Amino acid sequence: MLTKILQNKQQLLWIVILVLLLVGIRFFEDQLFYDPFLAYFKSEYAHTKLPQYNVFKLFFSLGMRFYLNTVLSLFLLYVIFKDTKMVKFSILLYMILGSILLISFLFVLNFFGEENKLALFYLRRFLIQPIFILLFIPAFYYQKQVKR
Repeated sequence: MLTKILQNKQQLLWIVILVLLLVGIRFFEDQLFYDPFLAYFKSEYAHTKLPQYNVFKLFFSLGMRFYLNTVLSLFLLYVIFKDTKMVKFSILLYMILGSILLISFLFVLNFFGEENKLALFYLRRFLIQPIFILLFIPAFYYQKQVKR
């Protein structure tokens, strides 16, 4: 697959652009998104109280960040595999996983926040980082190889 990518320079350029956009979201997260937990989880959060937050702004911000990462990840999957069925399946997975994660995060935050800071940390991490693409690319690549 790497030789195919190197042969198609336009495809490689799109991959680089999409990855740089994902990195840009991470790099400019302070300016782009409302998230009082950014600084909180960078500090010694195990011994401090949760920061003050606006539930609606936080929900919208986390949702938008997940959505942006998802859109870029879906484009990346399409550029790499050129398979619309795979992208449609990924859309379904992202919708289900994103909904479950966002609802779980808000549920834990509102009902078990002070007692379950580690769960909050990891739920939030899955929402704000494009972790699923790191799982999907090798999984879909393996699936394509097995089909051959």
